[in-house]
Amino acid sequence: MSIRVIRSGLLTMVQDLGRFGFQKDGVTVGGAMDQFAHRIANILVRNEESEGTLEMTFIGPTLAFEEDALVAICGGEFEASIDGQEVPLWRPVFVKQGSILTIGHCRAGCRAYLAVSGGFHIPKIMNSQSTYLLARIGGFQGRALQKDDVLLLRESRRNFELLRLHKKKTSLPFITMSWGISFQFRAYFYKSPKTIRVIQGAQFAHFTTQSQKRFFTQPYKVTSQSNRMGYRLEGPLLQRKHSVEMVSGAVTFGTIQVPNEGKPIILMADRQTTGGYPKIAQVIAVDLPILAQTKPGEQIVFHDISFEEAQRLYIQHELSMKQCEKVMMSKMGG
Repeated sequence: MSIRVIRSGLLTMVQDLGRFGFQKDGVTVGGAMDQFAHRIANILVRNEESEGTLEMTFIGPTLAFEEDALVAICGGEFEASIDGQEVPLWRPVFVKQGSILTIGHCRAGCRAYLAVSGGFHIPKIMNSQSTYLLARIGGFQGRALQKDDVLLLRESRRNFELLRLHKKKTSLPFITMSWGISFQFRAYFYKSPKTIRVIQGAQFAHFTTQSQKRFFTQPYKVTSQSNRMGYRLEGPLLQRKHSVEMVSGAVTFGTIQVPNEGKPIILMADRQTTGGYPKIAQVIAVDLPILAQTKPGEQIVFHDISFEEAQRLYIQHELSMKQCEKVMMSKMGG
């Protein structure tokens, strides 16, 4: 079973939930930028949430399916069609052998994830299939996909016989399931400016009172110098009370550092493992997908919440994910 790449898109690569346990060796966690969309795509095709997906940015690929496959595309609102017929996102789609899936430009958000039932037959490097471009490891040969690449698939036996029966009932190149993820559950990146909730960072008190107020009351724009490593922001400059050299410390996805020039940087999935700039804030886990779907030029506004509230929101989010998985399993006869 395989998928052949006809057109690679702007930046399409294999990602999973990340490479854990190696930051002490200087290897970042990486993984999907929008882990919510990644996880939901896998749930929709009955994969483990940690299974690798194809992450696409701004412009998606064109893929030829050399075997039947059950897929789901989640994330930003990309144009998507199979053999010229529009295909919906955020729901399972049974693609027939010989069909061509074309994922075009993104209308809202900027990233989407393609999950295939059974997953991609790609070896794990340091316990992960994630592509880490700077080190050229993981994913498909440590790089983004290119024209004529062939992605091998692992065969999925889950509910496949049921889908093959559906296949006989239509001449269309694909079959869309009648159920999927509601708009309310997936409309997390439409509002502009986007409100990003944060907790105060370890060096928040090092900044002047005026800078603290600016950080939480005025918008920042994501600049074009932003990527999977970090988002550089344009907006009110932030000043420290005293300029003191810092010892590098641990950082994570969503850590907001402020270099000497005063312009904040939000560290993203492919961040470095340590950072030597003061940390003014930390984006809460449930709002990281909103950031992942924010384009250069769009504005964000920071909102201060407590650590306890961030914990409550995280637990609530995970319970919602478990409920979603339970519902999807019942739909698929599991």
